[in-house]
Amino acid sequence: MKILVGFNGYFVSKDAVDLAAKHAKAFNASVDIITMLEKGHALHLNDMEKADKALDEAKETLENLSIPCRTRTITNQLSAGENLVEFAEDHNIDMLIIGIKRRSKVSKILMGSTAQYVILNAPCPVLTIR
Repeated sequence: MKILVGFNGYFVSKDAVDLAAKHAKAFNASVDIITMLEKGHALHLNDMEKADKALDEAKETLENLSIPCRTRTITNQLSAGENLVEFAEDHNIDMLIIGIKRRSKVSKILMGSTAQYVILNAPCPVLTIR
């Protein structure tokens, strides 16, 4: 079994990693943790370093539990939701875990919802945590 965690370094993402660990232990699964940084003029080396450090900490959490884990930082023009769905399709992921946060209806209309996109388009079951 393969589990994918969408990770942005915030507390809810760390909770998603902890939940992935529980599922990985129960189902003898491996875990992929990916973070997405939108490519463009606003992407700085500091952003990459912060993302890599957060991913390393998440990977260490799983490896300390003897759970096979790979991490990846994706930088392109796709949205986070598109990247998660594409990765899940390309790597035959069996379960996708993402953290969600409450947003107003107006915010969802103006900015979209990564979770909504993933839930509607993922090729596998999606587990959300808040």
